[in-house]
Amino acid sequence: MGLFNKNSDLKEPLAYRMCPLTIEEYIGQRHILGEGKLLRRAIEADRITSIILYGPPGTGKTALAKVIANRTNAYFEWLNAATVGLEELRKVIKKARGNKLSGGRTILFLDEIHRFNKLQQDALLPDVEEGNITLIAATVENPFFYVNSALLSRSQVFELKPLSSEELLVVLKNALDDKERGLGGLNISVMDGSLEHIAKMSDGDARKALSALEIAVLTTPPDDSGRVVITRETAEESIQKKAVVYDRKGDQHYDTISAFIKSMRGSDPDAAIYYLAKMIYAGEDPRFIARRIVICAAEDVGLKDPMALVLATSALKAVEFVGMPEARIPLAEAVIYIANAPKGNAAYMAIEDALKDVATEETMEVPDHLKDSHYPGAKKLGHGTGYKYPHDYPEGIVEQEYIKEMKKYYKP
Repeated sequence: MGLFNKNSDLKEPLAYRMCPLTIEEYIGQRHILGEGKLLRRAIEADRITSIILYGPPGTGKTALAKVIANRTNAYFEWLNAATVGLEELRKVIKKARGNKLSGGRTILFLDEIHRFNKLQQDALLPDVEEGNITLIAATVENPFFYVNSALLSRSQVFELKPLSSEELLVVLKNALDDKERGLGGLNISVMDGSLEHIAKMSDGDARKALSALEIAVLTTPPDDSGRVVITRETAEESIQKKAVVYDRKGDQHYDTISAFIKSMRGSDPDAAIYYLAKMIYAGEDPRFIARRIVICAAEDVGLKDPMALVLATSALKAVEFVGMPEARIPLAEAVIYIANAPKGNAAYMAIEDALKDVATEETMEVPDHLKDSHYPGAKKLGHGTGYKYPHDYPEGIVEQEYIKEMKKYYKP
């Protein structure tokens, strides 16, 4: 007989049951929902406009929509872009138009809007523009990449951040105390450090934290006194490996590799190693990492320490020859070396400036004395005539024209 069999209302997952109903119950996102913040004022005054909520899983996007639904006097419609088609969307819009004619407002919550194609997103535009619907869209992807610009211009974008460990602890303790929706009706004892471990390993995801707590409770048999004791070991078993939020095609991929390169460029080996570890842990392609290290060695260290490029290319070869997980060591060596190396971008700037001139200015002809003179007839054209062989001169250096117009590209 399960722990929740006595109450049919507790059959839903704990994370679903503990979804906040009011703005006062909502945990986290103080940067957009703190006292006096624009979004909070709009919710409290029931003056919400079209918004896009963007952030990692478990940060409270759907929860915030439920808070708004409970607060507003408008009609509230729920759709998920992963399962809805144009026909169903048009039915909701038609209903919203009818509501408007009778003096009512309609708020449409559209989850996973990034799954809508351009045609489906365009279908929303006229009614958002005319105020037939107020759109609340949620997405885990960067809306500036996945939502069309016309819809973005009609909406305010709010980014939700991962919850801190302290905020997750509040979420977990609320679930343990709540007798109506949470676990407060059960005889549960939690040992020191258990909730802290779940909060830390959940990595900012409230849904993951609540699910781990529920698993710990459901899988722990009561002791002789009928008490469920959640130990640190139980907590560790309920959430064995932290899942780092890292989408190889999304923000986390680009943000992390950007921070990785800038940390090497900024001579911070510890930060660079952390980002390297994050990418390795999340399963990033080690060849991609190695290629970025090679680029950094050439662009940011360059001729200040040419060994940086040697070490970087060796790390790339080690990745291809040795493979993971052992290749993490040469990768780390290259990262630490580059981060500590003196920095100079003279070679990078030289080729950039030269390429710009080639692309935008009149192409300079090669001087005759530098042209190839080895094919028949070259001498008759004057090619190679007058060329001074540097090794015939002291120290192998001789003054002669190498380019029609003198340009200063290399600036050591």
